[in-house]
Amino acid sequence: MQDQSVQTVIVGGGQAGLALSHELHRANREHVVLERGRTVERWRSERWDSLTLLSPNWMTRLPGQHYNDSDPDGFMSRDEVVHFFEGYARSFGAPVHEGVNVLSVDRTDTGRYFVKTDRGVWRANNVVIATGMFQRPRVPGWSTNIPGQIFQIHSRRYRNPGRLPPGAVLVVGSGASGFQIAEELERHGRQVFFSVGRHERPPRRYRGKDTMWWLEQMGVFDQVTASASDRWQHPTNATPAVVPPSPALTGVGGGHDLNPHQLASEGVVLLGRVGGVKDNVLSIAPDLQQSLREGDASYVAWRDRMEQYIQANAIPAPEEPPPAVHRVSPVEATPIEQVDLRASGITSVVWATGFETDFSWIHVPVLGHDGRPPHYRGVTESPGLYFLRIAPFYKRRATLIDGLEEDTAYIAERIDAVSAIGLAAD
Repeated sequence: MQDQSVQTVIVGGGQAGLALSHELHRANREHVVLERGRTVERWRSERWDSLTLLSPNWMTRLPGQHYNDSDPDGFMSRDEVVHFFEGYARSFGAPVHEGVNVLSVDRTDTGRYFVKTDRGVWRANNVVIATGMFQRPRVPGWSTNIPGQIFQIHSRRYRNPGRLPPGAVLVVGSGASGFQIAEELERHGRQVFFSVGRHERPPRRYRGKDTMWWLEQMGVFDQVTASASDRWQHPTNATPAVVPPSPALTGVGGGHDLNPHQLASEGVVLLGRVGGVKDNVLSIAPDLQQSLREGDASYVAWRDRMEQYIQANAIPAPEEPPPAVHRVSPVEATPIEQVDLRASGITSVVWATGFETDFSWIHVPVLGHDGRPPHYRGVTESPGLYFLRIAPFYKRRATLIDGLEEDTAYIAERIDAVSAIGLAAD
């Protein structure tokens, strides 16, 4: 493939890249979408079989296409999500080039961008990075000390319980992924050891409505979280920004709460944070009780917040029973501080420990000390270089599919305005 020139290159053919492609298509702006695999590849090959959306289907709203099927209060499965986005891309003929690995992005002396791929080079006035924040699985360095006969896998590659060797499983990480995988393994008859740390535990539903519905009514998703005055300010130290854990929710089986106390009552062994391994023995921090109590407090706080809104606005809603009071279990009162992997029968470890940002292939000097680009609503200090779905988010809605309409419209308008000026000058 020879070098090609185009007005805008979008790197990433996932939901964000497709949504921006729709907006540029509507503005009649020339562009291409470069995708390393197939459209929405992460939903195809980096999600487990039973995964569903965390948000109800009615919240699946994209530029030019909103969910309009028979189950608005349900939760799309992984395969349904892929089908939805495939149809979306076809609906406007998204110019996606599949199987193209972007190797680097540079800016030339003329101000244009030089996008090098394994299938040639694209020169563009604008480049939009739509790969998201998290590209590289995060696994603790000491994991290499775990005996080689124990199978280790990150949640990115986990598919289902049948793909793991027989035996007990250690699940590390208590965001949505860790909770969901621990629950699935337990329900498939596996002995599960679940390392629980800081977690956010909202109810799936409250007084007859999904929590997402209440938050929508309360305007929580439209709260502005990034200030224009903060734009382009590089961090003053090398400490990466702390990203809060994803809420412990699930859409499996129509959606339900995820509760560590419930998992424990069903036989899951709860542990504090795993700190390392030596001579086949895991060291466990004595922080389980604190993590559980903080999770319980977050559950009550979520309910209280919704209840205050209901009362303040005199909204008729079905009564809700009071939250359950969980007694201190023996394992909480005397937490486990060591786990012998061999004696416990643990044959697999699932690392549900999240991801790291890796923008090392972007050679334009816009990255801060934490490897992330300072920006305001995706606009960086390098003219023509934009990012989608990367913190700090302009609004809380930006973490949802539902936030793409506003975010992509903002960037598309800027590309359109600059392009129009350029054409007028020509």
